[in-house]
Amino acid sequence: MRAGDLAIVVATRNRRDELDRTLGHLGSLPEQPTVVVVDNASSDGTADAVADRHHGVETIRLHENLGAAARNVGAESARSELVAFCDDDTWWEPGSLTTAARVFETNPRAAVVTARMLVGPDDRVDPTCLVMAESPLRSGAETAIPVVGFIAGASMVRRRPFLECGGFSPRYVIGGEEELLAIDLLTAGWSLHYLPEAVVHHHPSPSRNRRRRDRMHVRNRIWTTWLRRPAGTALRRTGQILRDADPGSALLGAVDALAATPWVAGQRRIVPPHVEAVLRTVESPRNDGPDRAGRRSGPDRLTRTDPVSAREPTP
Repeated sequence: MRAGDLAIVVATRNRRDELDRTLGHLGSLPEQPTVVVVDNASSDGTADAVADRHHGVETIRLHENLGAAARNVGAESARSELVAFCDDDTWWEPGSLTTAARVFETNPRAAVVTARMLVGPDDRVDPTCLVMAESPLRSGAETAIPVVGFIAGASMVRRRPFLECGGFSPRYVIGGEEELLAIDLLTAGWSLHYLPEAVVHHHPSPSRNRRRRDRMHVRNRIWTTWLRRPAGTALRRTGQILRDADPGSALLGAVDALAATPWVAGQRRIVPPHVEAVLRTVESPRNDGPDRAGRRSGPDRLTRTDPVSAREPTP
């Protein structure tokens, strides 16, 4: 891979020290990617610190916190066909960008490749990755495993379909924002893959608003369900979402989701039968198992479900 063939977009908010560490790792990658930091209106001097310490990094300063949608801004500014994402507490291992890029070279319909995520100094495999490795959509010994979701902070995307499908919804802010985009990419005829050979490291930041994020996570999952799934499926999935969450988050998230009913009704587009069939295959009870919080869930095991090790820039 030549320098300039790939961009890495890092969204951040008020995590100056964690971001500094991540940029140090990205700056030493052999692929020499273009690095774009999108600062979600930080108040801790993040953008100035990047300008002072990392001269080769492009910094985009936002005047408001866009949450996950800040990645859209970075992708729009990139000039490369492929864009990798990482968060301010995750970074790609040397050589893994090249490994992930090969999937796009050999599969012209690939839109997303998610790397294997290793958590903490002891390099524990993220449980979501263990589940992706067992995807029921796998048909053989393929290296890039077909899935129906992805981990945003450990993924590479093909820029054009990512933007054409709207990127991450600004309305979602943060929490489960991958699921809606994944469904829309599948509907548009693109494929998503998990690639264990590519590695991203995650050293979770202690700076996070867990309670608020859990609430938004419930809200966003309910929104996605009613925006894209048939009514019967949506009812069943809503019940499962509420059962999976703690009671407080379930109640507040449901209230928030209900308040946006007019918007959801106006944006509702049910997926075609073949996409619904794929989603149902993943949701089959025989594929159920504990998610990363120890709860049981179906399709969310192959998307992003659990707030325990949330990597996204928190509001």
